[in-house]
Amino acid sequence: MRTTLRIRRAAMVFTAIGALALTGCGDDGDGGKGKADGGGSEGGKDSASSVSLPKLDGEKISVAAVWTGPEQANFVKVLKEFEKRTGATVTFVPAQDPIVNFLGTKIAGGQPPDVAMIPQVGAIQQAVAKKWAKPAGDAAKAQLTKNYSKVWQDLGSVDGTQYGVYFKAANKSLIWYNAKAFENAGATEAKTWKDFLATAETVSASGVTPVSVAGADGWTLTDWFENIYLSQAGPEKYDQLAQHKIKWTDPSVKDALTTLGQLFGKPSLIAGGADGALQTEFPASVTQTFTGGDQPKGAMVFEADFVGVNIQQTKAKIGTDAKVFPFPAVGAESPVVTGGDAAVALKDTKGAQALLTWLASADAAKIAAEQGGFISPNKAMDVAAYPNEVQRTIAKALIAAGDAVRFDMSDQAPQSFGGTPGKGEWKSLQDFLKNPKDIAGTQAKLESDAAKAYKS
Repeated sequence: MRTTLRIRRAAMVFTAIGALALTGCGDDGDGGKGKADGGGSEGGKDSASSVSLPKLDGEKISVAAVWTGPEQANFVKVLKEFEKRTGATVTFVPAQDPIVNFLGTKIAGGQPPDVAMIPQVGAIQQAVAKKWAKPAGDAAKAQLTKNYSKVWQDLGSVDGTQYGVYFKAANKSLIWYNAKAFENAGATEAKTWKDFLATAETVSASGVTPVSVAGADGWTLTDWFENIYLSQAGPEKYDQLAQHKIKWTDPSVKDALTTLGQLFGKPSLIAGGADGALQTEFPASVTQTFTGGDQPKGAMVFEADFVGVNIQQTKAKIGTDAKVFPFPAVGAESPVVTGGDAAVALKDTKGAQALLTWLASADAAKIAAEQGGFISPNKAMDVAAYPNEVQRTIAKALIAAGDAVRFDMSDQAPQSFGGTPGKGEWKSLQDFLKNPKDIAGTQAKLESDAAKAYKS
């Protein structure tokens, strides 16, 4: 199993997301600190804990991840609870994309982190091929067996050996919108791509630019393409393209780029036009949608459930000022694409293995869930931990999907093609945003880069 998410059994749940009456994102009264009695340096299992952890007094553990800002701060809260329960000291190491390159530098310098949070399936496979990754221990695997559907275990496995613990998942098929801008324009939530373009034109006519695009971050552009491709070409073609069993010059890719060009080819529909979008990073694409009152720089922004973290940096409240609807159907059904971050041990130490065990537990997932902007694939965690109904609904659908999941296509690819700033798919789609008429040229460049990457 590689990376996209198609949730057939939960499709009806997602169609109702936009109509939910939601509470605001934020703390649920627990402060997100978790509740563990008798933790600290004693380690072990107690009445408030779902997981046994060893005593690690004095042990130092480092964890590398590409998360910044609120995502990093929320993850550190999870690490702090681990420290409390075990007595270890954990240091967060800020990493850069592509994480394989970052880790390679650290390993070459003799200072690899104990654990890395790896956001691409392809990168996990590369880490195993380079003999950097260490297999997960029995305790971590026991937590995975107890708490995760088989698909999530398989996604962290290479050739039958478990390496990764998927701590975080993401639904990457959501359109978030400024409710006041929609109300003033008389715009409505879109169920189809045709409706979406019509809604964009309606918002534009009201004097507000309709769509905020984070073109400076190429991964967001791959998500645009993947959602359109999955809905339009279907899951079978999607799987074939994800594994490079069909070429990027395939007519189905042309169709998807043509559809995406219906938006990218109209600069008036994009905040700042193509040039502005290419200078807009993901966090700014969100905050500029939910600041400026009823005159934001963009009325809609596409991306995952973790948009909620960035909305929390504004005064907008989810459910009133900020609302959400599923990515519109291009074909017969709305798509649902997901990504995820897996913890992988780079040192086979007691501390690294204990941290993997902790991150596979329902206790760790609960602490992260309480912060907002986070979805867990851990089926043992009580969804009541999520701070708002949007996230509870998304999480329920993810868990209900069980093994019927597929992941983000670019995250399945070799990192040189699907996960490197300024190269491969990221660069080709940035060039396409700049010149959406050059469909044939975009396909040719995508295929050339993919062919090289998949051979290496």
